[in-house]
Amino acid sequence: MQDDRFIFRIRRQKTGLFLFTLLSLLNTGQNSAIAQEPQQIEYDAEDILYDRNIASGAYRLINHVVFRHRNTVMYCDSAYFYASANSLEAFENVHIIQGDSVQIYGDYLYYDGNTRLAKIRKNVRLLSSSTSLTSQAVDYDLHNNYGYYPSHADIISGQNKLRSRVGYYYSRQNTYQFRDSVVVENPDYTIYSDTLKYNTVSNTAYFIGPTRIISDSNTIYCERGWYNTETNVSMLKKNARIENRNQTLTGDSLYYERETGHGEAYSNIQLVDKEQNIILRGNYAKMNEINETALLTDSALMIYVTEDDSIYVHADTLRSEPDSLGKKELRLYYRVKMFKTDLQGKCDSMYYSSSDSLLRFFHEPVLWSGDYQLSAEYIEIQLRNRQVYQLRMQRTAFIINQDDTSRFNQVKGKTMICHFRNNELYKINVYGNGQTIWYAKDEDTYIGVNKAESSDLVIFMTNKKLEEIRFLKQPSAVLYPLELAPKEELLLKDFHWQVEARPLKQEDIFIWKEEPEIQKQGMQDKRLKVRMGD
Repeated sequence: MQDDRFIFRIRRQKTGLFLFTLLSLLNTGQNSAIAQEPQQIEYDAEDILYDRNIASGAYRLINHVVFRHRNTVMYCDSAYFYASANSLEAFENVHIIQGDSVQIYGDYLYYDGNTRLAKIRKNVRLLSSSTSLTSQAVDYDLHNNYGYYPSHADIISGQNKLRSRVGYYYSRQNTYQFRDSVVVENPDYTIYSDTLKYNTVSNTAYFIGPTRIISDSNTIYCERGWYNTETNVSMLKKNARIENRNQTLTGDSLYYERETGHGEAYSNIQLVDKEQNIILRGNYAKMNEINETALLTDSALMIYVTEDDSIYVHADTLRSEPDSLGKKELRLYYRVKMFKTDLQGKCDSMYYSSSDSLLRFFHEPVLWSGDYQLSAEYIEIQLRNRQVYQLRMQRTAFIINQDDTSRFNQVKGKTMICHFRNNELYKINVYGNGQTIWYAKDEDTYIGVNKAESSDLVIFMTNKKLEEIRFLKQPSAVLYPLELAPKEELLLKDFHWQVEARPLKQEDIFIWKEEPEIQKQGMQDKRLKVRMGD
């Protein structure tokens, strides 16, 4: 019986063009040589066995097998080489080296020399200069220098452990792209994402889908953005949110430095203080998570959340910081306006402290409650149980009520304290130099105008209407018939009716009407004196 098997025992010799041509002749049985392809795979082994009945005429390479193709070297224990197809199968201790950029290990390899596609299976490890990937299946394109794993892989890059179900590795760009159930574990945080790119040189993760970064100090969410895992600096976009135990920050774009706690936010910003029941909004913000400070501008807004009717305050600039007790302090300045359904106001600057729950109004403050305008050089609102409890006016305290188009009821004194019940004004105490001008009526008919003075007095209100004025100390009064009342006696000194500036709805707090130039100059001079302590 004729044996078609040929065994070549080539020990420590590199196979080249001559051996390839010889084996090809034996395989075809023809008298003419087949020309070698320009990029034919070269190989070497201790034993080479040819049998046309084994693996479709493949060459069996055994012991210290080496393949070379372009800039790639492949090692294994044994292999089949398909000369006509310029491809191979390698078994056990597979090791692929591509230049100085990538090394791949596995138990099995199929390599196509024409497409330069390598398919590595079982116990696969892909090593680059800074990362290590393990999986059960990796396809690697040695021509375009990128790899793909179709069913789960674990990657280690420095302190980061990454895993996903599907992923790509681009060695020229030093970039991984992960898809489906992506997890990045770091000693300080864990990232969960739908789709993520990771650069192994810059150690930066790029988010392309819903992503959460969870740490002991906070939770970060976004659907676009990047995070540098080495510097802990991030830029978050699309539904971006940073949340810790006390606060939640959202915005169109959030820049954040985990180490310093510094952050910046852009467009549609909202900072919710869950402990203080305060919401801050704006279109630009700078903040520090560690120091718990924040500055907001561009449509800055503070919302003090109450049970049934929140307080909305707008200013050019808003600052938030903790006091010595760790309680929140808020400073709002320049063109401050406030809206609450039953209480509105304006001033130049405002201060709020959660330690005493006081809203303080500075520099020409004016408030409106129902039909009444309240003004003074300084006003403060005492909040209790998230409701308006008391309103205190100091220095030139003035209350005005427009009775009709030309008649104004007025109360003036050094200090006034307005008492609220269920957010409704029901009593006003006036202390020091109390003065009143009040139009007396018998039902709907005017009977005269009463001008009175008393050191102290009390005003009682019912259903937001004046019910009674009690003059407590040294009262004196004059009741003028309407037709005999001197015009110069009908307005108290410092009278200033400002109804045009009153915000009638929430949106009006963002509208500021300038005062007439002469009046504006007078107010500026007065403001300067107040600031200088006069």
